[in-house]
Order: sequence, then structure tokens, then C-alpha cells
Amino acid sequence: MDFGNRRVHNRLGPAPGAASSSSSGKVCHHWRAGRCNRFPCPFLHSELPEATTNSSRPNQRDGPGTGGHVWRNPNSGGGGGRGGGGSNRWGRGPGGADVAARNRVQDRPCKYFLAGEHCSYGDRCRYPHTYCMSNSITLLTPLQGHEQVVTGIALPNGSDKLYSGSRDGTVRLWDCQTGQCAGVLKVGGEVGCMISEGPWVFVGIPDAVKVWNMQTQAEMNLTGPTGQVYALAVGNELLFAATQDGRILAWRFSAATNCFEPAAFLAGHQLAVVSLTVGGMRLYSGSMDKTIRVWDLATLQCVQTLSDHTSVVMSLLCWDQFLLSCSLDKTIKVWAATESGNFEVTYTHTEENGALALAGMPDAQSKPVLVCSLNDNTARLYDLPSFSDRGKIFAKQEIRAIQTGPGGLFFTGDGTGELKVWQWVIDASQT
Repeated sequence: MDFGNRRVHNRLGPAPGAASSSSSGKVCHHWRAGRCNRFPCPFLHSELPEATTNSSRPNQRDGPGTGGHVWRNPNSGGGGGRGGGGSNRWGRGPGGADVAARNRVQDRPCKYFLAGEHCSYGDRCRYPHTYCMSNSITLLTPLQGHEQVVTGIALPNGSDKLYSGSRDGTVRLWDCQTGQCAGVLKVGGEVGCMISEGPWVFVGIPDAVKVWNMQTQAEMNLTGPTGQVYALAVGNELLFAATQDGRILAWRFSAATNCFEPAAFLAGHQLAVVSLTVGGMRLYSGSMDKTIRVWDLATLQCVQTLSDHTSVVMSLLCWDQFLLSCSLDKTIKVWAATESGNFEVTYTHTEENGALALAGMPDAQSKPVLVCSLNDNTARLYDLPSFSDRGKIFAKQEIRAIQTGPGGLFFTGDGTGELKVWQWVIDASQT
């Protein structure tokens, strides 16, 4: 999977402890912008080393059928803080809680470059001409075609096509070898979300969920939702849809009829449900009513309501035995289960802007990383559990969709309708 072999040149500096070929001890600003063509270059092609903390190696994401985006950390040794069963390891890394330190001039690319306009300063521009400020990732290629915000991205198992959904009312198929658009499907309404599970692709639209099976080419239309479907999740052989009217609808696949049949609806939220995730035998739902509800997948009953956020709960993620949530209240909260089984906040990470979407993934060294998009048109990269800063991604408009892929790939979609394909690379400062 190479998306047309469009690679961004990314030369890494010497490993820690190795002799440096630079006599200046300064970092090349052309290298930072991803466009240095001097060889040999008299300046460093790596950031100056910083103190780093050890991070446990995660296993791969749990396979289909285990439910939810859950990353296991076998060396965690229990949680931290209240009810965590150990010392609190959250937010202990360098930069983990220092918001002010992230606002240096060189931390933001050239505004003309970001806008796609000509920068008259060229190579002399004091701001980097790049879409990311990180030694850990590189941009492979942009994918352009959607006319409005991208709200969902999916890569079905065994497929050579990437799927993206947008508020422009279309689902686009992208060839993973060429990076070209291989098809456009009109779905009859704004796409609110999209997920894949095994060969299935599920798309949330107003008053329905569109379903495709990529192996059999079967297509279905699940009715029942009222208003926009904002989030989808699969767990315990059930498909869940979060709706605008505050309900969560559930369907179960019937092998006898070869279709999805209504199973239940979960009521309790007072406003629209906009985020879902599954971990273990629990379904977690986040709402515009500022709460998170915890549902038992065996009984489909609400077992706890979490109300620590002060604004819309935009995204949820399960990592290890923890639940992570982000909100427009400018916080990312980490929840841990107490001995009674109830969740309490064990760590709160504060941002300067509202948080929109969370995604967890391993980096090029299999260390767990959190990607969080904010409503200042950026996405932040953090080590887990330290919340050490690993860099930023920049976009023309808000990044609303983040999706992991195989082989160190991940994808982002922004408000202009543009997707970007990213690749994790070895960061010399992290080795």
C-alpha cells in the first residue's frame, strides 16, 4: 500500500550517542520544512535531543469481534490516581502539561503555505513550509475530491480501497496503490460518520444507516434513526448508532435472513449522542448533554453516568483499562475504574482549544500514541501515558476524522474535504 509511491523526503539525524557531522550544532531549517537538498549539509537533520521517558510496547489492536478501538498495554501494571490501583503515570512526560511552551513562533507553519498561496519569502521564510511539525511522521499524499468536511474514513479488512464520507453527501473510494479516486457513491444525505468491521462498511446519514458488504456486494438500508446519525460502533455482535434525538439504536445481524434486524434502543441522553466506543463488555456514549453514559453490553442497561465535562463530549477512546474522552471544554480526560467498577477521572489534560476527535495507534517503534484534533485547525500527537508532546499536524480547516491503517499508516480528513495519508517513521530523538 503505497498511495502512488509519493514519499516526502525525510532524512533523520544520527542516533543518540553517535557523532554528529554538523560543526554548527544547529538544526537545518530547510530540513525542518522537508525540502533540504544539500549533501552534505552543514546543519543537523534532527532535532536536538530532549529528555524522554520509557513507554511500554503495546500489542496490536484487538482483532475484529473483540469490540472497539482498544490498545492493550501489557506492561501497564495497573492504573493511576483514584481507583487506579497504582501511582499515577499520566501526564508525567516532558511537555505533558505545559501548554504555554507549545506556542513558540517556529511551532506554526507559514500561513501562506497552509492556505495554498504563494509565499514571497520562499526559502528565506522564517516559518516552515510543511503540514506537520514532528520528526515522527511524514506526509505521503493528499487525496482531494470531497467538496465539504470529511466526517468518516474506513479501510475494510482485505480491501485495496480506502473509503471516505463527507457532508457533501458522497462516499469516495480511493485506490491504495495509485492514490486516485476509484469511485463516488451518492448516499442521499450528509454523511455523519463511517466505520468498517470485517468486510462491512457502515455509513451514518440522516434517518438511516447505509450498509455495504465488500465481499458479497450486498447493500442494505437500516431505518429507525431520527435525525442525523453521528456515531457508529460494533460490540458483542451488535451494531450501535448514535442519533440526533438522543437515542442509541442497536441491530443484530441474522444469518438466517442475511440482514440486520432491530435489537433494541438505548435511551437516557437528553440531547444528541455524538460519540461511541466499545471496550470489553461496555459501550460508552458521549453527548451534547455534556455526559458520558456507560452501558452493559450484556443487558444493554446504563450502569453509570459520567458528568465531569462542561461541554459536548466529542470523542471517546478505550486504551488499556482506561477510557479517554475529549470535549469542547478544552480537556482530555482519562477515566479509570475503581474497585467498585465505577469510573472516576484519574487525569485531566488541558488544551487551549476545544478537542474534536481522538485516535490511538502505535508509532514506528510500537509505542502507544494519541492523536487529538482541536478546533484551531491542528491535531496534536502525544505519547501515552505521559502525554509527552510528539508534534502537530496542521490543516486548512478543522480535522474531523482520524483513522488508523496498516503498516504505520493513518489518515486525516478536514473541513475543506481534503484527506491526507500519513506514515509513522523512526524518530532519531526517540531511540
